[in-house]
Amino acid sequence: MSVKKSRPARAQKVLAALRTRYPAPHTHLDAETAWQLLVATVLAAQCTDARVNTVTPELFRRWPGPADLMGVPVEELEAVIRSTGFYHSKAKNLLGAAARVCEVYDGRIPNSLEELITLPGVARKTANVVLFGAFGINEGLAVDTHVKRISYRLGLTESTDPVVIERDLMALFPRAEWGDVNHRMVWFGREVCEARKPLCDQCEMADFCPRLEPPKTPRPARRKALA
Repeated sequence: MSVKKSRPARAQKVLAALRTRYPAPHTHLDAETAWQLLVATVLAAQCTDARVNTVTPELFRRWPGPADLMGVPVEELEAVIRSTGFYHSKAKNLLGAAARVCEVYDGRIPNSLEELITLPGVARKTANVVLFGAFGINEGLAVDTHVKRISYRLGLTESTDPVVIERDLMALFPRAEWGDVNHRMVWFGREVCEARKPLCDQCEMADFCPRLEPPKTPRPARRKALA
């Protein structure tokens, strides 16, 4: 049986194994409200959750909600979030999101995908994280670097496009499991199925994992220095 045809059965085994290893999954980001989860998720782009968690205590102490962030000078916000990287665009997006939440949604975080993605800095992945983490809504499945890597290695998808991967995973796992599958894969990717040195000898899925690796993107040719 081909890897593709065996996906549904393998997905059931993957789900059972992840449930056993992580019976009570949760996000790595520290947040107490829907707004704080949105902010932390925006900051986590191209940054580790651990780093974000060192920044958000001061950020939320000074500006706990969207209304508190209204009118804050962008330079002041940039100084607080600088270590998360891409702080110029992140600060601009957070200020824009705060303004839209207050002006359009009366200070409340919307609980629909269509509305969330109208907020600056919020794309589908961030929206999925907020919907499940803050409201328990499974609208989709957030595909981060861990989910992308593990899904390919396990043969659950043959794509490296997050949009296609999400669609493949949504077809393989029950809707009620989407949010938890994301959390479990993130934990699994950090603790076992690492990018460079996966700990296959410690993996309960080793006997049915095809161990596929996505094609490597060729590096652009280096330009010769001008004489």
